[in-house]
Amino acid sequence: MTHDDNVTITRHGEHGHVAELALDRPEAMNAVSTAMARDLGAATAELSALALSGEVRSVVVTSTHPKAFCVGADLKERNCFTDADLMAQRPIARAAYTGVLTLPVPAIAAVDGFALGGGFEIALSCDVIVCGAGATVGLPEVSVGVIPGGGGTQLLTRRVGWSRASRIIFGASRMTAAEALALGAVDEVVDAGTAREHALELASLIATHSPVGVRNAKKAMRLGSDVDLAAGLEIEDGCWRATAFSGDRREGVAAFAEKRRPAWPGV
Repeated sequence: MTHDDNVTITRHGEHGHVAELALDRPEAMNAVSTAMARDLGAATAELSALALSGEVRSVVVTSTHPKAFCVGADLKERNCFTDADLMAQRPIARAAYTGVLTLPVPAIAAVDGFALGGGFEIALSCDVIVCGAGATVGLPEVSVGVIPGGGGTQLLTRRVGWSRASRIIFGASRMTAAEALALGAVDEVVDAGTAREHALELASLIATHSPVGVRNAKKAMRLGSDVDLAAGLEIEDGCWRATAFSGDRREGVAAFAEKRRPAWPGV
């Protein structure tokens, strides 16, 4: 286990291939202070290095607070900021959100309770969002004089489309888990209090598959999502080549023919 003041990394499974990144500032419902943003950026950098080495194959982002995933930026801290303070914090905050977004392995957000503002942006930066039935999500930034600045304007729009994202962001709307699922803003709704359990199950399943294949599939999807089809197919072809001539492909085919579980060589 790795523990900073505001985040905790725990490895799960026989080989520790599943990493749980827990937001751990419960006294503030995981409000993102400068210190928490710095810790989150450092934690995601650590996980990215472990992923590229093959030690980590999937990541689950959770919370140690039973009623909140993360309530967004720490407005009490920001209320004391000068303009210079806010400008100095910006690259630290961006590194935190970008760190989640650019994890090279699949990331799953397990959301129970409130995921608002930057908290919802952390979830949106993941590949899959699993919500407990009692969760509340939203991007209320315009109601306090700012805009979503952790990727929300871009990531939510890519998930649900321009008009739906406009309604949510311009209206500073809060959504129940069921409402968010109906719009496509989250991916799965489970019984309240069980999001972490379900997310870890999915992450464990992903970790049984080819680590080279999974990483390259994510890379192809991420890089190809905002280009035209022809360019996307070229990106896919490059990722296919990087996988097809790897040890994982050879082991996967051999294991299938021999009717056994693969022993992935990975990197």
